[in-house]
Amino acid sequence: MRIEERWFVDAVILDLKGRLTLGDGDDVLKNKAKSLVNQGQNNIVLNLAEVPYIDSAGLTEIVRIYTTVNRQGGSLTLQNLTKQITELLLTTRLLSIFKIDGIVGDA
Repeated sequence: MRIEERWFVDAVILDLKGRLTLGDGDDVLKNKAKSLVNQGQNNIVLNLAEVPYIDSAGLTEIVRIYTTVNRQGGSLTLQNLTKQITELLLTTRLLSIFKIDGIVGDA
């Protein structure tokens, strides 16, 4: 997994590229989010357009980030959900929990 960081107004957008799975992305995202939160950044957008697959470890990390920034008065937005990710969030009943900004593909 690669993460590219860019800023928009008062939020940081993380463009994720690659699979978000146990041992292949979850630690990378965890470390990046932790670094941002430690710097006082609590408005995070995860651009998931180039994430083909998320497993339970990846989903757990997204929930962990959501919880952390929420407790600090911030927000987590999921952007450009793929069909697979949208179905995963529907199945786990998390779609209504997250702030969503765009769904791509045949969702």
